[in-house]
Amino acid sequence: MVRFLKRLHWLVLFLGLSCPILASGAEQTTGNQDRKDWTDIVRTSPYWVSQGVFDNILTIRRWVLKETGYCAESDRHVLFDMRGRFLAWISDGLTREITQRRLNETRQSLHERGEVDHWVPGDTGQTGYPFALACDQPHVNLDEAVARYLGTLPPDRIWGAWDDLVFASSDAPGALHEAMMYVVERRNSQNRLTLPEALPRYLAGQILIESGGQARAHSRANARGILQLSPSALADCQIAPDNYWHRLAQIDCALRLMNQNARNLQPVFNQRFGHLPEDKRNRLFTLLLIQAYHGGAGRVQALLEDPLLSKPADYFADNHERFSAGDIAFGLIFHNLGRDRLGLASLYYVADVQLATEALCRTARLKSTEFCEWN
Repeated sequence: MVRFLKRLHWLVLFLGLSCPILASGAEQTTGNQDRKDWTDIVRTSPYWVSQGVFDNILTIRRWVLKETGYCAESDRHVLFDMRGRFLAWISDGLTREITQRRLNETRQSLHERGEVDHWVPGDTGQTGYPFALACDQPHVNLDEAVARYLGTLPPDRIWGAWDDLVFASSDAPGALHEAMMYVVERRNSQNRLTLPEALPRYLAGQILIESGGQARAHSRANARGILQLSPSALADCQIAPDNYWHRLAQIDCALRLMNQNARNLQPVFNQRFGHLPEDKRNRLFTLLLIQAYHGGAGRVQALLEDPLLSKPADYFADNHERFSAGDIAFGLIFHNLGRDRLGLASLYYVADVQLATEALCRTARLKSTEFCEWN
């Protein structure tokens, strides 16, 4: 309980220190000669800064999820620049105020040493720059989630029926992984899915990140089950309340929603990025579909066609050879941070799903299977 309360405390701290918000400029603070708001820094940064950002953010999020690297000690914050490059870390203070002061002192020092062109002080409800991320956050224990997903222990194995789906039996239950693949293969055989080949594999990573594979996961926002579906999404899938937690139903519903997102986004995506090489195009579309699951297809569509929000897409489409698919997916978000409710959490979600899927493909059980051929 003490550890839970500590993590809850730092979640609140993280939201205050690290996540971009939509409002207000930074306070005028002595020593910050540029007096820029963090959104000014985003708006004035050239698009080329997104080169390498995908791998850089993956590195930082890996430290958090695995409690390694500069996050081997949980009572720390790491600071990074607009390219996702690690700059420094601090030890947390005994209070929120002390930690915030240390972060701002470190930001100012990084600026004075020439490691960043600008710095912005953070405060309650105000994002600072360089960006900061708390190492101690409530997050999925990946090792436990992977074991649960693979049915390592008998209590984690499942069976059941949903709609026309019948998986395993009480005498011979199967792993959640086998259930997920069964639903995907069944719906593909019925020609009910037109998703990128790798996307169902990423669905496994989403199960790990959304719920840790726990059937009764329930968020404060009332999202439920292994894929944290909202009551409205479950209703759209015609799932009765008694079956909200049903794992086969959750998987089936998530695939249905993703398929709908794909149909809605495919035309505008093809218009913008249809000229990319096939592998790169498919990977970018897959990452955007994961983003759409997290933040909504309408928001992703706006990144591709809204006159203001699509300006980064214009640049990346014309200069795609200089960027990976991951860099483009993240660049579309980064250069619109602070608009349309887009924040760093939008990048973290896709990064975490990527890392969770990679963790599955490092297991002896899956690393040499067809499931991991995309990797």
